[in-house]
Amino acid sequence: SFFRGGSFCVRFGICCLCPPKKEKEKKKMQVTAAFFQPLTQSGAHEEPAAIPAARSGSVAETILVAPSQEVEAELTVLPSSAYLAPGETEVGHRRGGFRRWLSVCGPGLVVMLADTDAGCLVTAAQTGSTWGYSLLWLQLLLIGALFMAQELTARLGIYTGMGHGELINKHFGRFWAWVSVVTLVVACTGALVSEMSGVVGVGNLFGVPPAASVCTAAAVLMIVVVSGKYRHVERVALVMGCCEFTYLVTMFMTFSPEGFKKSVWRLQFNDGDYNFLVGANIGAVIMPWMIFYQQSAIVDKGLQKEDMKFVRVDTFIGSIMTQLIMAAVICTCAGTIWVEAGMQMPNPDAPSEIGDFSAAIEAKLGTALGKSLFSIGMLGGAMIGAIVVALTAAWGLGEVTGYAHSLESSPRRAPWFYVTFGLCVFVGVGICLSPTNLVLLNIVIQVMNAFLLPVVLGLLFLLGSHPRVLPEEVRLRGWYKWVSLGVFATCAVIGVVGGVWGLCMGNGSE
Repeated sequence: SFFRGGSFCVRFGICCLCPPKKEKEKKKMQVTAAFFQPLTQSGAHEEPAAIPAARSGSVAETILVAPSQEVEAELTVLPSSAYLAPGETEVGHRRGGFRRWLSVCGPGLVVMLADTDAGCLVTAAQTGSTWGYSLLWLQLLLIGALFMAQELTARLGIYTGMGHGELINKHFGRFWAWVSVVTLVVACTGALVSEMSGVVGVGNLFGVPPAASVCTAAAVLMIVVVSGKYRHVERVALVMGCCEFTYLVTMFMTFSPEGFKKSVWRLQFNDGDYNFLVGANIGAVIMPWMIFYQQSAIVDKGLQKEDMKFVRVDTFIGSIMTQLIMAAVICTCAGTIWVEAGMQMPNPDAPSEIGDFSAAIEAKLGTALGKSLFSIGMLGGAMIGAIVVALTAAWGLGEVTGYAHSLESSPRRAPWFYVTFGLCVFVGVGICLSPTNLVLLNIVIQVMNAFLLPVVLGLLFLLGSHPRVLPEEVRLRGWYKWVSLGVFATCAVIGVVGGVWGLCMGNGSE
């Protein structure tokens, strides 16, 4: 501290008194606050002033300082995000171009790769083996719808700093917050069953008992999440998700030009089973938990509005990647199972077990190569899907109930977050070990997701266009607002109608 010209300043960062030499050698702490207080004419000092040690939300406590006092305080070492200036982000905003995008990317890529989880891959495989290439058009159309939904989700996370459940609770009340989170939990439970069924299917290919497969997978998931921060979990999830690109290899190796020409434009909307799979494919692409996950992940990662353009690129690339993987699985099964069955529409001998899909690929590519490529892709999709879905349920419930919900917090600081994650995983394990047709179960789960879309997309649209949620320049407005409403409504209606029509008129429920 120093006194000069009737002025008094207290500066924090290195300490008011000269620290010992060994204290100087410690890691330098950035300046988090400064205080200036003039003397009164009588020489009396003002009341002690409260100085915030860091920006709102940090873990440091406020320090009271009186000008006549010598200040000795043990400052709490804050996370890096607490030292950032307004608008600054902890993910390397000073970097430019590609390096900056690499530091920002992650939430969009992870949620999109998780979109093609085990349930989606099984749905795509059933689509290709039953109807050939005739639903490829739907995968391309859904790229735009998927990007629009997830880009709006990213905007909400960046400009509000709140998760999806928190925003609904704040602006629409606890009733709608609980409606949204119950919808989320239902979707997450179904998705976790899908992921574990994929793990069981891969284990069966190699003679591993189902209980051993899912218990090992559950243990790996718990270790990954409990032992690391957000960035660690994100990197592991990306590695798992990249395994799904093996299906691009199988697509090129099994592609049938003749089958493509014969079926790609043969739409079968008069068939109940076809409409059932249309609904399942829409439910497999736009899922309720994706909206919750990306928004919560953006908040947990500390992204700011300056990162928005990079987040858009992250989300757009992810949207293309996930639909390419879905298309690759459809083409792989169409080029093997459907072509070998004589290119009938529908194929009456379409497989009903995950092992049958692998066997068809093995017959075309050889046992070792076919089984390896299929298993790596399915297992990678199942594991990244399980991580994302269980995290989403834990985040969503925390946002509505108020318990600590961050991967940056240890299990001791956020016990209910990790307990919820573990419960989600083990509920999925328990249901998956019950006797059931895993292929039909996965398709029904995707149709269930389609039934939930009206609630999820409706609340997303209302938040994106609400005048008190987003600044005017990034709010849904003008022609884009009505295009978004049209796209969301179309996806919701087609998904629900397709699922109902299929269940009532087709054999999809058999």
